[in-house]
Amino acid sequence: MSNDWIDDEGFRANVGIILTNKEGKLLLGGRVGAKGWQFPQGGMLEGESAEAAMFRELEEEVGLTRDDVHLLGVTSDWLRYRLPSKFVRKNSVPLCIGQKQLWFMLQFNANDDRVRFDRGDEPEFDRIRWVEYWRPVHEVIYFKRRVYASALHELGRTAYPNDMPQPPRWWPKRWRIAFDKDLAAQ
Repeated sequence: MSNDWIDDEGFRANVGIILTNKEGKLLLGGRVGAKGWQFPQGGMLEGESAEAAMFRELEEEVGLTRDDVHLLGVTSDWLRYRLPSKFVRKNSVPLCIGQKQLWFMLQFNANDDRVRFDRGDEPEFDRIRWVEYWRPVHEVIYFKRRVYASALHELGRTAYPNDMPQPPRWWPKRWRIAFDKDLAAQ
């Protein structure tokens, strides 16, 4: 979008949406025409509040409205990732080098048949699936993994106030080291 909000450091303001269902699983969307999976997310427009952007993106990407969800929590600050240089559009003005995201945890209170992909100009997803809590970290493209782990860690208590799921044993050691470093810095 031409009125995306890109800050002075080159980070595009963005919202990420984590939807949890009654079984405690999380919604992943399958990218149109690709094999990739991710949470719904999208850019904030200049002057738009994070919550307004989240509800706009929720409807555009998966067809859900405020009536379909309950807001559980939002990250306390921006979570950032840099784009690998091969994904940076070097001729764009202003130059976008990555994203800064506020993440929202939502309780999904509707039936799966409420999910639709025809609410935005161009569909982002063409399928969904519900996965175990930490699975999205494995499914998302590699350069977003640390942000996903941080968002899930911070917002997990909003969905699981008594017993948040522990990170899985299948995480490679290098992930554990990186994620533990991120958590210690928070």
